[in-house]
Amino acid sequence: MGFKVCIFLLFLGCLLLVPEITMARDMKRASIVIQGASRVAVTDENFVCATLDWWPHDKCNYDNCPWGYSSVINMDLSRPLLAKAIQAFKPLRIRIGGSLQDQVIYDVGSLKTPCYPFRKMSSGLFGFSKGCLHMKRWDELHSFLTKTGAIVTFGLNALHGRHKLRGNAWGGAWNHVNTQDFINYTVSNGYAIDSWEFGNELSGSGVGASVSAELYGKDVIVLRDIIEKVYKDSRLIKPKLVAPGGFYEQQWYTKLLEISGPDVVDVVTHHIYNLGSGNDPQLVKKILDPSYLSRVSETFKNVNKTIQEHGPWASPWVGESGGAYNSGGRNVSNTFIDSFWYLDQLGMSSKHNTKVYCRQTLVGGFYGLLEKGTFVPNPDYYSALLWHRLMGKGVLAVQTDGPPQLRVYAHCSKGREGVTLLLINLSNQSDFTVSVSNGVNVALNVESKKRKKSLLDTLKKPFSWIGNKASDGYLNREEYHLTPENGELRSKTMVLNGKPLKPTETGDIPNLEPVIRGVNSPVCVSSLSMSFIVLPSFDASACS
Repeated sequence: MGFKVCIFLLFLGCLLLVPEITMARDMKRASIVIQGASRVAVTDENFVCATLDWWPHDKCNYDNCPWGYSSVINMDLSRPLLAKAIQAFKPLRIRIGGSLQDQVIYDVGSLKTPCYPFRKMSSGLFGFSKGCLHMKRWDELHSFLTKTGAIVTFGLNALHGRHKLRGNAWGGAWNHVNTQDFINYTVSNGYAIDSWEFGNELSGSGVGASVSAELYGKDVIVLRDIIEKVYKDSRLIKPKLVAPGGFYEQQWYTKLLEISGPDVVDVVTHHIYNLGSGNDPQLVKKILDPSYLSRVSETFKNVNKTIQEHGPWASPWVGESGGAYNSGGRNVSNTFIDSFWYLDQLGMSSKHNTKVYCRQTLVGGFYGLLEKGTFVPNPDYYSALLWHRLMGKGVLAVQTDGPPQLRVYAHCSKGREGVTLLLINLSNQSDFTVSVSNGVNVALNVESKKRKKSLLDTLKKPFSWIGNKASDGYLNREEYHLTPENGELRSKTMVLNGKPLKPTETGDIPNLEPVIRGVNSPVCVSSLSMSFIVLPSFDASACS
């Protein structure tokens, strides 16, 4: 009888946490074991990254033109909400680059060709002409990024001086003069850059254009020499060299690392668009299919393996990922449902030693974290911000007896002791009550029989993750439950613990406040929702 009462109270406790609009048909139980003795991977402190692209306003896909004025060239940098959205990360890593990157000319130095804006041109790559970055605009852009505290990766033109051979293949020598003049200008003005990236999607068979690994390897050696020379007498920190910013092909990536050699390429970037085209009618189905989401794990695994075997001096980054390519999916990429894919990718990639994950885009297309024109955050913005604030560098192994629809990731908490869990419930039928342990099958804090047990001692027995360092002040946890407004999966409004997330009346990013629960209360995840669970007293020696 007592057992039945206990189960009823557990069930009732979870019902109180589940919004009425998302009530599922049944409640299931799942156990999670976090292996806290060692880290399986380590990310960069600033793992979350977003991109700024070059696309002009007349970039269109599937009869939609979703870019507006959101490019590096024409975005309105004076809008307060844009600045506040970046500043909220303290800091946000930003990668400047994209498809038109290899057609950008820098209006500096001894440039001998006209420097015009991008314009439609049927014979040009991706249907556009070459475009120009004027130094006045670069001054404005860098000033803005500095004021907002952004960490900047800048993608350089790797096709300048080359010529088309056949198909997508391009050959000839890379003309580095314009790039060197641009880097010189940047350094002479004291502009801090975290990293210079060479080229965009030119690896393997390429997208629009391709360059052989042999040429690419030789060219990154030239770029390394330029960086060493220009920064030699500068007080600025020497940036990392990042390459190739393309889709992973094992032989091509291996050849690049072998030809360039040790300590030339610091970061190996690859791109991920595993959901397919933005107009795919199966887009939503793919996002909610755990077996489909898991397929891409092999890519993360293989990229890391290639680097370990052929370039252990380098680190893997996802340099660009928007889920669905060709500007993303309309009424999908900019809605709540996209966060199932996005947060799952952040968790999955980090397990395979990915140091940085750059989301396409900060602004622009349907996959922007911010809405073009207004800069109002879309749901994925808040997912990114919560990850950045809560999930630390240390990645922990997790085991669960739950079904595939319950996705579980664990990291050391950021900036404090303990562990943070990310729970993603893809099921449209089941809520989950989750128990969490550290997998240690020994009694903790065995006391003398003569000593009277305290409340803390009593709790430590069933909750094995409360370790020696726990005190009465640490017998709480923080919970951040994410659901869509009105239960609509394609809502553009994210709801945190029952409260819709929208900019405040003063135009600020809203506070992301947790619900505080006692450690002896059930962890509950409602159907079709995501939750961050912060366990401040979880016994994980890898996080000490």
